[in-house]
Amino acid sequence: MFARVKKTGSYQYLQIVHNERVDGKVRQRVIATLGRLDFLQSTGELDALLESCARFAEHTAVLNAVRKGDVTPAQSIRIGPALVFDRLWHDLGFPKIFQQLLQKRRFEFSIERAVFLTVLHRLFVSGSDRACEYWKQSYAITDADDLELHQMYRAMAYLGDELPKEQQTDATPFVARCNKDLIEEALFQQRRDLFTGLDLVFFDTTSIYFEGQGGVQVGQHGYSKDHRPDLKQMVVGVVLDATGRPICCELWPGNTTDVSTLIPIVDRLRSRFAIGSVCVVADRGMISAATIQKLKERSIHFISAPGCATCVRTACGGCGIEVQGPALGGKRVSQHEVDTGDASDLSQVRRDDSWARVL
Repeated sequence: MFARVKKTGSYQYLQIVHNERVDGKVRQRVIATLGRLDFLQSTGELDALLESCARFAEHTAVLNAVRKGDVTPAQSIRIGPALVFDRLWHDLGFPKIFQQLLQKRRFEFSIERAVFLTVLHRLFVSGSDRACEYWKQSYAITDADDLELHQMYRAMAYLGDELPKEQQTDATPFVARCNKDLIEEALFQQRRDLFTGLDLVFFDTTSIYFEGQGGVQVGQHGYSKDHRPDLKQMVVGVVLDATGRPICCELWPGNTTDVSTLIPIVDRLRSRFAIGSVCVVADRGMISAATIQKLKERSIHFISAPGCATCVRTACGGCGIEVQGPALGGKRVSQHEVDTGDASDLSQVRRDDSWARVL
């Protein structure tokens, strides 16, 4: 049902029309003709009619009341984000993990709620914890209304607190183990079953720079992927499983080179998550002849893109290597060709930016 204007001679008439289907065809049936449009508008009868009808439409009634000043607009609260992600947060088991880790600690506020608040904030807004304090006022988040800025800072500090010396067995050469590592390990163990493994993992790094006085502990000058070599930075490494689910992340000083991170990550994966065989996928910035040799010593399979013929020869070890690229067309290089260093094939790997896969 809708309103339409019908022109008759020099006048326009306002009609209420209803669509209905007759014998398979849509026809318009005039419910009522309200009168001449100019007369209805000039006398205010049209406004009065609409206002009278609006009493039976709740949405329109609220808008009319606000426009007249009969009600004072209240603050709008968004409920969707917290409903969805709080459910996922509980399904993943975060509350249970925090409860177990904090049994011997006595905080005046909920660490778990503070961490969830900051995570939810980062999912929707790329802002700081200071901005989060104001952002949360527009969202309905369970048990987060009374959280203050200093408590969010304390929650972040808790995640980075170093573990006792006896729990530093699996630490990398760059930073000590902290509470964040315990949470990652608990998450992995919680979803582990008889068939869970890490046969294939993906590893990559990036850099995050600090403004102002940030980065007191890990902030160092290094190769900046953000093209800001003038600022201190830290290196962030992330490990994903074959389904794309994050396993763990690492934070290192900003002057840590990519090529020095792969072996510590591999060693930590095997010890932290109690896995046997694993195949690591990493880009060429993390691969060198020395790194490949160490991977072979650990019987670690890997997929990467060696940047030079030396890396290709080292990667082959005692097995063949399949070289693919525009010029080679997937030709298989034999062990003899690798040992003798056939220049035509191996140089083609370097020039054509092809990639080699250890079999």
